[in-house]
Amino acid sequence: MNDNTKNTAAENKQRQFKPTFAALKNKNSIFILTVLLSLYGLFSYVGMPRELFPEVVIPNISISTLYPGNSPVDIENLVTRPIEKELKSLKNVKKLSSASFEDMSLIIVEFNTDIEVKQALQDTKDKVDKALSELPDDLPNDPVVEDIDMADFPILNVNLSGDYGLDDLKHFAEELQDKFESLPEVSEADIKGIDEREIKINADLHKMEANGISFKDIETAIGDENITMSAGTLITDNTRRSIRTSADYTSMEQIKNTIVKVTNNKVVYLKDVAEVVDGYEELSSISRLENNPVVSLSLSKKSGENLLAATDQIYKIINELKESGFLPEGLKVTVTNDTSEDVRGMISDLENSIIMGMILVVLILYLFMGLRNALFSGLAIPMSMFISFIVLSQMGYTINQMILFSLILALGMLVDNAIVVVENVYRLHEEGLSPLEATKKGVSEIAGPIISSTATTVAAFFPLLMWGGIMGEFMKYLPITLIIVLTSSLFVALILNPVFTATFVKIDDIKSKLKYKRVITIASIFIAISIPFYIAASYFMANILACIALIMLINLLALRPFARWFQLKMLVTLEDLYEKTLRFALKGYRPLLFFFATFMLMIGAISFYFGSNPTVVFFPDNDPKSVYVTMELPLGTDIHKTDEVSVRVENIINKTLEPYQDIIRSIATNVGSGKGGMFESARAANKSLTTISFVEYKDRKGHSTSEIMKLISKNLKGFIGAKIFVEKDENGPPVGHPINLEISGDNFEELLTISNNIKEMLDADKIPGVEELKLDLDQGKPEMLINIDRDKVRRFGLSTSQVASALRNSLYGLEVSKFKDGEDEFDIMLRLSDEYRYDVPALMNQKISMMSPVNNKFIQIPISSVASYTYGSTYERINRIDNKRVVTIYSNVVEGFNANVINARIREIMADYNMPKGYSFKLTGEQEEQEETQNFLAEALMIALALITLILVTQFNSAVKPLIIMITVLFSTIGVFLGLGTFQMPFVILMTGIGIISLAGIVVNNGIVLVDYIDLLRKEKKANTDLKGKKYLSAQQEIDCIAKAGKTRLRPVLLTAITTVLGLLPLAVGMNFNFLTLFSRFDPQLSFGSDSTAFWGPMSWTVIFGLTVATFLTLVIAPVMFRISTQVEHRLYRFAEKKKK
Repeated sequence: MNDNTKNTAAENKQRQFKPTFAALKNKNSIFILTVLLSLYGLFSYVGMPRELFPEVVIPNISISTLYPGNSPVDIENLVTRPIEKELKSLKNVKKLSSASFEDMSLIIVEFNTDIEVKQALQDTKDKVDKALSELPDDLPNDPVVEDIDMADFPILNVNLSGDYGLDDLKHFAEELQDKFESLPEVSEADIKGIDEREIKINADLHKMEANGISFKDIETAIGDENITMSAGTLITDNTRRSIRTSADYTSMEQIKNTIVKVTNNKVVYLKDVAEVVDGYEELSSISRLENNPVVSLSLSKKSGENLLAATDQIYKIINELKESGFLPEGLKVTVTNDTSEDVRGMISDLENSIIMGMILVVLILYLFMGLRNALFSGLAIPMSMFISFIVLSQMGYTINQMILFSLILALGMLVDNAIVVVENVYRLHEEGLSPLEATKKGVSEIAGPIISSTATTVAAFFPLLMWGGIMGEFMKYLPITLIIVLTSSLFVALILNPVFTATFVKIDDIKSKLKYKRVITIASIFIAISIPFYIAASYFMANILACIALIMLINLLALRPFARWFQLKMLVTLEDLYEKTLRFALKGYRPLLFFFATFMLMIGAISFYFGSNPTVVFFPDNDPKSVYVTMELPLGTDIHKTDEVSVRVENIINKTLEPYQDIIRSIATNVGSGKGGMFESARAANKSLTTISFVEYKDRKGHSTSEIMKLISKNLKGFIGAKIFVEKDENGPPVGHPINLEISGDNFEELLTISNNIKEMLDADKIPGVEELKLDLDQGKPEMLINIDRDKVRRFGLSTSQVASALRNSLYGLEVSKFKDGEDEFDIMLRLSDEYRYDVPALMNQKISMMSPVNNKFIQIPISSVASYTYGSTYERINRIDNKRVVTIYSNVVEGFNANVINARIREIMADYNMPKGYSFKLTGEQEEQEETQNFLAEALMIALALITLILVTQFNSAVKPLIIMITVLFSTIGVFLGLGTFQMPFVILMTGIGIISLAGIVVNNGIVLVDYIDLLRKEKKANTDLKGKKYLSAQQEIDCIAKAGKTRLRPVLLTAITTVLGLLPLAVGMNFNFLTLFSRFDPQLSFGSDSTAFWGPMSWTVIFGLTVATFLTLVIAPVMFRISTQVEHRLYRFAEKKKK
């Protein structure tokens, strides 16, 4: 036995995959394990919570501090800066942002994502505690430090309307609120459209002064009378009794009859100097649905809870209250903005895509391998998913769009390992080995390559786990799910599949005649069994039985004959043609010609795509499910005026939408709030928000909601007297505005001047696609500035605080006590009545009662004697980022225009702007996130390629073979750019980038299987051939080995590529096929296009285009490059031999 024979024998002995051998010895245990994994996986899937997007946990901490009566400038200096000073020393901080409003400071600390939220919260609290000594002594409360829960968002709105008064509607809403908030899944049910009950004491200024009564007198009188106090315990007759004084107000009359003052036997009651009203807080919001006034409840879900379970419970409560009669028939209860409908639709679409993909995959396997082997290979799909659901469930993950798409992406790859295993075992069984021996040898031959191929695929996705920031937290579910499911498929292929093949494998004689009579009899039995179910109106079961019979007949009459033709003629012809092509390409200098032709094709494909100036976007452009129209009036506008203007805006919207009523789900307006943002107050009397919700994509009858959005923008353009902003729902994690220019510096006045100059300059350029540039703060907030003469105040024995408090109490009001009604408590607010409250001379002439420091007599000092007032305007807020004052110029992009093109033009303009020293600008928001994502994906691709190369070098113990495989990965981009260019698809940085990384991991698999088998045949050839002293095979022998390996591996290579493509195809084209309705009422609800397709389509097409071309490259160019490597090796060997001589 020569050395080569010994090496090959040793290698064959080494190629015994022991885990598979152990599984084959314990078949019954494996069968039981398969059943248990299936059941546990199914239960795990059913029990996992459902939501649209995964709950992203970002360590963002907010610090909010209330300090009433102070301007934004004062808040910045007295509160924001001292806290920021301490926060500067925090570690792992990515960004520190703050906004100083009137009466409030809000600071957001954005930590790096590698720190736990609890740790970030505790570190921030520690720093804020240190800053407390630097804050004003008269802060009403300490700063509130809390984490920002991004999962805390409204899941639906319940709207109440009808011929009822506000009190009745509020009563119904509060009852629903209590019921909803008792649900474990619901965190909050916020009532909108009606304000909280409030007991108002509207004081008459003249009557108070005439009776010598101050606000303090009324506050003291109410506080002293409205009281419950424990007096301790009393022991009498051996019984211990607690003594409690209960003197709480129980009616308005008791409040009115409170004695405020007694002078010279004259009793002054509260009703003598004030009006007591049981009413509501000042109107802060007005809600409408379809132009009708409503009271709304906005419900939010607790983090980690099941969205679908929550909405089911909410609907159940509503129905129960209707049936009980608590909610009368005349009360209209309407549910809007129900996110569960989107979740159900998305999950249904993706689940049906998975089922459709599985059917297509098994069908292709059937054509290539026969029914029995197709089922063995197809077993990998459900089993891998069941194992993945078990792991994901234990990790606390939910079923969401990210995880379901990951499973769709993996769908075709799940059978790759199983295909190689089953096909190899089947081939050896055909060659005469017993099922058990064929399984042992077949698995042992390819265990190494499929482990390596799985490892390389996992390696491609592994770098995505290092993605930081909110985008990384959002996208991490993709690599995690893929790594879990691909590892599961490896377990199935090497442990479960071998047991089934060894037990049930059978040579499928495709030439044998079918037993028509037997098949028809069995089909007839199924039809007969279905008849009673039809009679009992159990259509689902009946249709399943009928479909089984129908599939059997279709298989008998069509599929089986076609599969016979395909396997006996089509595949044989294809294999022969491929072998001839390969032998042609491998001879002489042709390998070099093929290689360079492919290289030039890659250059041409890249030039073709980028030479056509393609659209480059960050996120996929989607048809919106909801459109938001924000109307904004000048700051200080009364809510009633805002409502009046909002009605005009709504009329234009309604007229625009008249032709599209059948695709509108709801139109809801909330006056007194905008869309809001991190530092944009959602509640504002000068804003209104109209939300237009559309039906599901498949029900839109071909109408484009993007075009409808454009039409709304067009019809609202030029609206006089208000700013209008038209936006769509976000298609992914929040990343900021597409146009976001931050100007920073120290002097706020100079900063505003620079910002306004830049805004005017950009407006003058009239960049196409810019909706409307605006600053992130309003400089025109009206104010009346009170100027207090400190010298006069002190001479009268007063203080500045007393004067300021007197004005605040007169206008804003003073909470003097609480009114209890059952379990609820409501504020008792004391303020001046409206006739004095909004009368500036009356306010300024009101008197402050005090004891004279000169003669100790009771005197009254008019405010006007110690203070004056002027009218002016101030800032809405002062923003700071990383301890610098910042003004942001931002805008949305008009639908159909490219944000990258607009930002490139802004950069050109800003390059020519002479920025003063100490001031700088930066493009942030979506643009900044895009650059970070672009850089990370490029880095991730490099890391992925390095890991793949390392694995290949380890497997082959060679540098040449990994290089061959990696070049096929590089050439796979030919398909990507040709496909995108041919169909004029945009380059989506996020999804196309991830698609290219995914492609690298997928393409390498076929290369490994093919190159490994070529290597194996060459070693066997060397072992079985007398080389006559040479160390290498002849040119013809090399070609024979390569051609044989290519022909042998043609089927698995084609199968793995086709199954991956077909697994993605339903999602890529948006094919929706509802299997539930198909079986329940023979209605498949077939449609094309979906919201999921808009988001995931670019990534799907990237993989489809790249893999389609890469498959042909793997089958031709990989062998060609292998032949080039052997030619170079032989020449070097001959050169070395000559040199020795």
